[in-house]
Amino acid sequence: MATRNGRDVGTMVVHRRYVPYSDAHYAGDLVDGAYSLKLFGDVATEMCIVTDGDEGLFASYSDVQFRQPVRAGDVLEVSCTLAKVGTRSRVLDLVVTVVARGAATSDRPGAAEVLDPPLVATTATGTVVVPG
Repeated sequence: MATRNGRDVGTMVVHRRYVPYSDAHYAGDLVDGAYSLKLFGDVATEMCIVTDGDEGLFASYSDVQFRQPVRAGDVLEVSCTLAKVGTRSRVLDLVVTVVARGAATSDRPGAAEVLDPPLVATTATGTVVVPG
């Protein structure tokens, strides 16, 4: 989903993704932090398409913070907000939020719950570049 208003600061793109159990790498069904960074790349690519009609390239991350764990069975919302527009650069505020989490029990192995409030799992600021 994207707000299509060009290069306006505040333009937002949002993706949702289920984290499959095949992506768990650690005890407790934890996924590595790189999973969030991959999702940031996906949402930033759409932002570049929305703002500039080009996939763009990720140039850098700053202030990456892993605040809560991401687990297999989670449903994530990944948001990208356009924070600053340069000649060829775009600064993006990026957030991964856990909106639902698996809550399996022995009698309900597929149980899950919507989190209220959702958990902010990962935040970052990213810079992308687009053609001039």
